[in-house]
Amino acid sequence: MTEVLARRHDVALLDLDGVVYIGDHAVPGAAEGLEAAQAAGMRLAFVTNNAGRSPETVAEHLTSLGIAASAEDVVTSAQAGAELLAARIDPGSRVLAIGGPGVALAIERSGLTSVDPDDASSIDVAAVLQGFGRNVAWTDLSAAALAVQRGAIWVLTNPDLTLPLPDGPAPGNGSLARAVESAAGRAPDDVAGKPYPALMQTSIERTKARDPLVVGDRLDTDIAGACRTGVASLLVLTGISGIADALSARAGERPDYVGLDLTALTAPPAATGGAGGPQPDESGWRLGAARAWVEEGELRVECGENWLAGLQCGCAASWAGEPSPRVAAAAAQLERVRRTVVP
Repeated sequence: MTEVLARRHDVALLDLDGVVYIGDHAVPGAAEGLEAAQAAGMRLAFVTNNAGRSPETVAEHLTSLGIAASAEDVVTSAQAGAELLAARIDPGSRVLAIGGPGVALAIERSGLTSVDPDDASSIDVAAVLQGFGRNVAWTDLSAAALAVQRGAIWVLTNPDLTLPLPDGPAPGNGSLARAVESAAGRAPDDVAGKPYPALMQTSIERTKARDPLVVGDRLDTDIAGACRTGVASLLVLTGISGIADALSARAGERPDYVGLDLTALTAPPAATGGAGGPQPDESGWRLGAARAWVEEGELRVECGENWLAGLQCGCAASWAGEPSPRVAAAAAQLERVRRTVVP
């Protein structure tokens, strides 16, 4: 019997936005997939770059969607960012909190003093912790820029340029940080969230994971963070990165496994390489009846109705060569088959 991912890895380090939920709604298959993974023995940790909410609020949201979670199961980039600052400045030091309530809460819980941007002395602080918040205003960004100009240490909770919403991507914390960077004239001193290692390392330490699996929807944050940390990763196609992105993924952003959604945790592992993945032959890369090859700089795929095996083969063929082939036609073909098989 094939060993499913939920038995192969002891802890799933799950991204939230675009993986478990989008806005106020659960991603299809998320609750069922996570319940089945737990039944198979996998422990779950919800690891989010979104710093705006407290762990308690995140856990309440998950519970309302039918996903059992407690605050102890949630690790945010605000927590990781506050820990970075606590290691660099004296206990009780004043830190300007930019973002949602989760940012100020993480600062206080790390033994530092949170300062609100509306405070008249907000620019006279030892550090700035900037995270996402739906109500971040121009005055908040101005206070951050002025504090950084005066010499405050500046830590960014996460660099995500976009945030997935039901109607499409919206500006994320990375986009807001660029405004501060432009005004302050320099980049942040450190970044806590994915793809940087602090959040991943904090999550692994808290869960005591022996063989974790990072699960995410973004190549440039979730999967890149797993690659930098040296742990396995699963890309699910429910958020930002799609089939075309997977086929053209750069070195350092390539997942070990691909899947449609979180039900992939208890399905046969769809590996993109190695013993369980596609194997090279004289015609390209083959997995069962599916195959992929590069012809005149164009990626070509044959997969019948098995779009996932076709994607696996396509990734192997595309990633094997330099320069990377054109993938648009193959991606469109795989997407058509996927929509036929999985409406």
